[in-house]
Formats: sequence, C-alpha cells, structure tokens
Amino acid sequence: MTARSRERGPAGAGPHDDAPTLTKAELAQALHERIGFSKRESRELVDAFFAIVAERLVAGEAVRIAGFGQFGVRDKAPRPGRNPRTGELVPIAARRVVTFHASPKLKEALQAGAAP
Repeated sequence: MTARSRERGPAGAGPHDDAPTLTKAELAQALHERIGFSKRESRELVDAFFAIVAERLVAGEAVRIAGFGQFGVRDKAPRPGRNPRTGELVPIAARRVVTFHASPKLKEALQAGAAP
C-alpha cells in the first residue's frame, strides 16, 4: 500500500467518505420522531418512497421533488479508458447513470447553511 492510497482510503472511497451519512433507518427514525408515525409505518414509508423513485428511474423517467431537486437518467456512450496501473487501454462499456440536479431553493439553503 502506498502513502497516497492510505490517504485516499480503500478502493472506491470517495472524497467525502468521512462525512456523516443519513441511512434509511435513520430517515425512518426521523420521520417517527418528527411526525409521530409508528416506527413500522416510518420504515414502510421510506422503503416505498425509494422503491417508487427507483421504478421511475428504471423506466427512464425523471423524478422531480419541488424544493429539493430532480433525479434523472442519462445514457453514457462507450469510450476508451486506461488502466492507471498498467497504462493499458481498456474499453468502458455504454451505461446508464443516475443524475441529480439540486433545486435553486436547495442550493440557496446549502450556501446559507440552513434547511429550506
């Protein structure tokens, strides 16, 4: 392991992996505490929400949430890549990726440091 790989963390680790994350379980708990749904109802609501979003994205539809942003699907063309270790050319297959564009309201809230 090189000094640089130790700095970056494990393979696939992103630049914000040390930042706190909100899990589905924590989201369900927050709904339980804020709205008063039972824990079971909160968990089912969160699961249903993400299932609907995933279904729409798989169908190629955009999902727009007012005041938050829009999830969409983009087709990426195949392209040549390079193995960074060997320098060998490696083809990268065509694929579909999920995109997210934050709403202006969410962008303003992020800059202000307060929830919208």
